[in-house]
Amino acid sequence: MGTAAGEAAYFQRGSLFWFTVIALSMGYYTWVVFWPQSIPYQSLGPLGPLTQYLVDHHHTLMHKGYWLAWLIHVGESLYAMVLCKYKGISNGRAQLLWFIQTFLFGIASLSILIAYRPKRQKQT
Repeated sequence: MGTAAGEAAYFQRGSLFWFTVIALSMGYYTWVVFWPQSIPYQSLGPLGPLTQYLVDHHHTLMHKGYWLAWLIHVGESLYAMVLCKYKGISNGRAQLLWFIQTFLFGIASLSILIAYRPKRQKQT
């Protein structure tokens, strides 16, 4: 009975490495889309000229891509809720944690939930 309760509340935090990479990338993308005039392009090494080119020639595309990225994260979060139900994760707090973590970090979180294999009860 204890394992069933544990499985209903299953939650696993993702890799700190991937969460850091995603947070920094999305932070940089936000900076580029909303405050491109404040970016020190010359101080960014090879990333500087690439960023400046994208801002100068494809800013509208980057802006739309930014919102598309967040829309994809919303979709992944909703799919995480479907997976929680399918995999027997019924604890409201665990579901909320999966939703938030997947919204913020996307596939880095969702892949953990996809890989989760709950133990099935033996039927007699």
